[in-house]
Amino acid sequence: MKGTFPIDKFQSIETPFYYYDTELLWRTLNVIHKEVERYERFEVHYAIKANANPKLLNIICQAGLGADCVSGGEIEAASKAGFPANKIVYAGVGKSDWEIRLGLEKGIFCFNVESLAELEIIQQLAAEMNTKANICLRINPNVGAHTHANITTGLAENKFGIALGDMMDVIEKAHLMSHIHIMGLHFHIGSQILDMGDFEALCNRINDIQKQMEQHNIRIDVINVGGGLGIDYAHPNRVSIPDFKAYFECYARHLKLRPYQHLHFELGRAVVGQCGTLIARTLYVKQGTHKQFAIVDAGMTDLIRPALYQAYHKIENISSEAPLATYDVVGPICESSDVFAKSIDINSAHRGDFIAIRSAGAYGEAMASHYNCRQLPKGYISEEL
Repeated sequence: MKGTFPIDKFQSIETPFYYYDTELLWRTLNVIHKEVERYERFEVHYAIKANANPKLLNIICQAGLGADCVSGGEIEAASKAGFPANKIVYAGVGKSDWEIRLGLEKGIFCFNVESLAELEIIQQLAAEMNTKANICLRINPNVGAHTHANITTGLAENKFGIALGDMMDVIEKAHLMSHIHIMGLHFHIGSQILDMGDFEALCNRINDIQKQMEQHNIRIDVINVGGGLGIDYAHPNRVSIPDFKAYFECYARHLKLRPYQHLHFELGRAVVGQCGTLIARTLYVKQGTHKQFAIVDAGMTDLIRPALYQAYHKIENISSEAPLATYDVVGPICESSDVFAKSIDINSAHRGDFIAIRSAGAYGEAMASHYNCRQLPKGYISEEL
């Protein structure tokens, strides 16, 4: 089954562009709210790195989510969209001094600190500004996730977080810093995770860490488990909203949260992934020696995931009901990796047909580039068309 798109309204828009179904976005946000309401002390932040389109940020802010930022620019985008400072968290393995100062000036909820070296700089800058920084220590739990190797973040070999073996030493040093307030611990094991067993494994590891800390009489108020919940790229119509019920239930069932603790989540892809579609036009249909190509005007500059991760996106010819034909769907960029899909069946394509590359709301527009001196794709929400 194809998605429903206002093709008549696409005719006047220059392709390629991103189309965001805000009705689906609101339904997704409402499901998140409904499931989180079932539990006390669960708080959700939206991971802005997934998509920083200002129109989407305004909607997500209206829905009451906080913001998870990984740069000073994202902190500024969150503030501009209306997210209150006390609902902004700031992570990232390489925070620059100006970004740390920005977070301190705005009085954000907390910094998710990824190394002792970073902690020392935050202490120094906070002292210079005569303020106190709230922090969560990002711990690398050495928990694997069933996802692409490039988007795992919780293994000992990854660059993220403080090693488990160094945790107690860093905590002790942090307690001696007069301009640091430790609020809790932060974790994130990867992205596009669909196996709840991965999140259960993280819960078990956190339970062990909590026991270890309590043996040292250390109390923390915040546990932040990051995000990572994936979406169904193969069936964007049939499974348009992720299984938030199972996701939050997993943590409620397996994480031994103390009565005074709050549990924070940082969801990105699961919030916006399915509401976004990259719309392109067919430029040429080219018959090769052994295959035929549908050459479209979108490329890896507009959606890099297939070239970067070999990621799958469902592709539809939304202009045609003609019989199926087999194509490699490729873009115009001067790179052999500029391929959206190989040997896929879509309705027979002709010059000018609209091609919809689905489930592109996350890590699509946000990762677009000017390579080949191309313009960035514009993003339109459904209310605008």
